[in-house]
Amino acid sequence: MSTLPTPAERLRSLLAAAGSLTLHVPGRRCDLVGAHRVEGGRILLDVPLDAISGDDDSAAVLELTDVAPTSVRSRVRARATFGGWLGVHPAGGLALDLAEATLQDPAYGRDAEITVDPDAFAAAEPDPLAHVEADMLCHLSDAHPDAVDRLARLVPPHHLHGVKRIVPVRLDRYGVVLRLEFAERARDVRLPFPTPLNRPEEAGDRMQELYAQARCCRGGH
Repeated sequence: MSTLPTPAERLRSLLAAAGSLTLHVPGRRCDLVGAHRVEGGRILLDVPLDAISGDDDSAAVLELTDVAPTSVRSRVRARATFGGWLGVHPAGGLALDLAEATLQDPAYGRDAEITVDPDAFAAAEPDPLAHVEADMLCHLSDAHPDAVDRLARLVPPHHLHGVKRIVPVRLDRYGVVLRLEFAERARDVRLPFPTPLNRPEEAGDRMQELYAQARCCRGGH
């Protein structure tokens, strides 16, 4: 059973949760806030064509940086780029017809840059928790530090030597990720749910299942 979203799913989730994107067209850069959505395999932008350039069907690149919502030292979790051709959408605004997307995310390898083709991107769905992940992580970290301590019992003991702080840094349908912060470095540890969730409403039950596992660890202390 997979414990990670596919790179295509991760890209769709990043777009679903992102509040802003940066659009690059020849000779111009535009920061877009709350102005995008995905329809099939196309990225739609609520921007008039003349605000970008005078030419239709121009090459364009969208950039996205994913930042952890909780307070940790290295907050950038992933970077993504979406390259393709920009044209007018029949319903208004612009549409990026994707040629290639790339994902940089340490969860898939420290220096990995993964290429996702347009068909895989179009077929993928965003994570059910993409829209609520930030709020859930902040609530867990700020309001329930005792729950974070319980989750830490699921981390292999040898990973905890020298740990100064533990902060939840990711949450998706497959599990929760804890950031172990040491004096001069950090390590992320994923705690997988027994089964992936399908709806946001299932998150509470999945977390309770992890807490139950934690109670069995180290004598429940």
